[in-house]
Amino acid sequence: MKFDDVVIEDLAELERFIVMIESGVLGLKNVAGIGMATSNADGRHFVAVFADNHQLLLGRWVSDDVFINGKDMVQKGIKKQ
Repeated sequence: MKFDDVVIEDLAELERFIVMIESGVLGLKNVAGIGMATSNADGRHFVAVFADNHQLLLGRWVSDDVFINGKDMVQKGIKKQ
């Protein structure tokens, strides 16, 4: 499992991150889904990329604002224009 030190600060960054996951740019294998989560250790929020066996493949920290306002984007996906 890899956890980036990068913090996603706004919804545009979150959208770019989701597109990178969906397009395969990050080279992650067996991606089954994405979700928002909170660290039990320190209470920080992050976007979690899960494998098909529910293993955490990648985590990236998010700001409180992104955690609150980006949940629909993570759950429902990016709407194509």
